[in-house]
Amino acid sequence: MNIRVALFDLDGTLADSLPLIQHTYQRVFKEMGIPWGNDDVMRWIGRTIMDIARHFAGERAEEFIQRYQHHYHRDHDLYTRLFPGTLEMLQDLQQKGLRLGIVTSKGKTGAWRTINFTGLDRYMDVVITAHDVDKHKPLPDPILKALSSLHHGPQEAVYVGDSHFDIQAGRAAGTMTLGVTWGMAGREELQRLEPDGLLDSWRELEQYLCFGGYNGEKGS
Repeated sequence: MNIRVALFDLDGTLADSLPLIQHTYQRVFKEMGIPWGNDDVMRWIGRTIMDIARHFAGERAEEFIQRYQHHYHRDHDLYTRLFPGTLEMLQDLQQKGLRLGIVTSKGKTGAWRTINFTGLDRYMDVVITAHDVDKHKPLPDPILKALSSLHHGPQEAVYVGDSHFDIQAGRAAGTMTLGVTWGMAGREELQRLEPDGLLDSWRELEQYLCFGGYNGEKGS
């Protein structure tokens, strides 16, 4: 498999933003009197904020979203960082000639704030957010839209993410799928989805790409 495009999820994959997301949801749940539960909302990371709001707030979904956006943008810069080695990894892939992109279920404003704040914008050839498609992960539409804009097919691409929504979307799109173990889902949960590989660090990525030794077999 000759990989020419590397697409990435944003939160929990490139950006260490899960502390911000959890902090924000806890504030919103408390203000709206919604039981926090056993981190139930965190298992929805990877779906759109509208899906999450409708599930947890029902008819108060719009209020939920407004409160979330207020706290998220107020505290964004305090809590948001990249995972170690992320920029170096992207620079290396770029120098090797790969096209790079982000496919996220985050809305356009929030996604681009994180992308610009962390310096990811320097490396991305395409960014697909929740506002750019009608159907979202785990459906393949956002990944396929990114590939279409780059004029490459799924057989030339890898999609890298930290949740089961990412693996499902990549598989549905027909790309290679890789899970990272430092994000939302743990190794065991991701392994049950049978991605093409699991990464414990960015140093392990190259073995799956066109200049490495990917052999098309499932599992890590």
